[in-house]
Amino acid sequence: MSRQGSRDTAPEIAVRRLLHAAGLRYRVNVPVPGMPRRTIDIAFGKARIAVFMDGCFWHGCPDHATSPKANAEWWRAKLDKNMARDRETSRHLEAAGWTVLRFWEHERPEDVAAAVDRARHDSDSQT
Repeated sequence: MSRQGSRDTAPEIAVRRLLHAAGLRYRVNVPVPGMPRRTIDIAFGKARIAVFMDGCFWHGCPDHATSPKANAEWWRAKLDKNMARDRETSRHLEAAGWTVLRFWEHERPEDVAAAVDRARHDSDSQT
């Protein structure tokens, strides 16, 4: 499991390239304020937009998640805990005034970038 990449995954990089090409500037792997050991994949600080690119296996995608057969009970508990942590992180950021956008790794990078761009425009129009 230590070989599993948790940051700078291919889907993240593809989305970041599109956002950068569109002229959007952001920070990556930003610590979640008030929550140690948790990070935002792509953050727009001034606009308070947090973008998470969730892996299908680790975050329980309803379409693509799989359940390991070996040690199944341990894995189910581990993956359930991951999903609970995601919900807790989203609630925490939303309570602090952030817009939280979560996408699955299988979503088209162009669709993700377009949704992020729309959220940025929406936040600009509110300020």
